[in-house]
Amino acid sequence: MVEFMEKVAKTVDVEELTVEERNLLSVAYKNVIGARRASWRIISSIEQKEESRGNEDHVAIIKDY
Repeated sequence: MVEFMEKVAKTVDVEELTVEERNLLSVAYKNVIGARRASWRIISSIEQKEESRGNEDHVAIIKDY
C-alpha cells in the first residue's frame, strides 16, 4: 500500500489528492509509523531491562543497534 500511495502522490502535479487518496495515504503513513514506533518501544524496553540487570556489554550492543 505504501508503494502504491507513493506513486499516487508523485503523479499528482496540479490537482490535489481526492478524499479517498488522502485517507489511503493517511492509513499507509500510520501503518509505517506504527510499526517503527512498536519496534522502538521493544528495543527501548530491552535496553532498560539490560541496564537494570547491570549487563553493560549488552546495553552497549543495543545502543549500537
